[in-house]
Amino acid sequence: MDRLTQLERWLASRHPDARFALAPASMDASFRRYLRVSFEGRTPPTAIAMDAPPEREDCRPFVHVAHLLGEAGLNAPRVLDQDLAQGFLLLTDLGTTTYLAALQSAEDDALPERLFADAVDALVKWQLASRGDMLPPYDAQLLRRELDLFPEWYVARHLGITLAPAQREVLDRTFALIIGSNLAQPRVYVHRDYMPRNLMVCDPNPGILDFQDAVYGPITYDLASLFKDAFISWDEARVLDWTIRYWEKAKRAGLRVDSDFSAFWRDFEWMGLQRHLKVAGIFARLAYRDGKHQYLADTPRFIGYIRPVAQRYAALAPLARLLDELEPRRDPGHGG
Repeated sequence: MDRLTQLERWLASRHPDARFALAPASMDASFRRYLRVSFEGRTPPTAIAMDAPPEREDCRPFVHVAHLLGEAGLNAPRVLDQDLAQGFLLLTDLGTTTYLAALQSAEDDALPERLFADAVDALVKWQLASRGDMLPPYDAQLLRRELDLFPEWYVARHLGITLAPAQREVLDRTFALIIGSNLAQPRVYVHRDYMPRNLMVCDPNPGILDFQDAVYGPITYDLASLFKDAFISWDEARVLDWTIRYWEKAKRAGLRVDSDFSAFWRDFEWMGLQRHLKVAGIFARLAYRDGKHQYLADTPRFIGYIRPVAQRYAALAPLARLLDELEPRRDPGHGG
């Protein structure tokens, strides 16, 4: 029996008196998919069915983190029904407009300011709710495993380059510096993909999606995900301004951000460096392992994020030189 038929039978067994129709809602980079369930004559008229094949995906982290987000007072999908053995969840529907879609089509220059202000307020609430025993740690082992995706998939597979021993040593030393910086930060709940594609324009704003990989880790991680996104870029002056606004709100709220903004900015940049090296590797893996080649178009954006940071800090100069050896400079373009 195919997954769609299995899902339809599960929904029919849970709602024997209801007439409903299914339509694609969204896909993500994993093996999960989401379908919008339209119920005839019901209020609310729609819900979201998550199909997560249990041999490939575990629904339990999603259910757990959804509960934590709800406890924090945030607008995340509520779990209406679940069948963990089959890999099905029925969730509340947060609508159809992502931050990314709204930002890409925005004609009002004030819209990014409003949307990101709401996202920052939600992020501060999420971080204030943090407890150390509720989520897996974003530890040195996980940070390093993610960084290793860059040489394995971006350099070796995408660029087709076998690193010389000296080049590999540069990466190893740089990765150790990055991880040391990341782990020196205060730790909070980390969504781990807090970016415009996973935030919905709704009331209350934002709706928060795709949170099942949440961990307990560095305080700047979600901020770097939000302002230096995989699919839309902003000029550095705007990112700096938004980061200052977060820092001021976080300080007022009692979060343990560094009292010196220049030190906080360095933490933010070095955390972004970890994420951008990782995502360049992930996007290459999605293309070459999983056949999702559309992600490759955005890899130059990540090299465009990485280069200025590597050039700005003396300790990262070897990484800057290595990038110049591996590929010519590219202009990632900037939008927003």
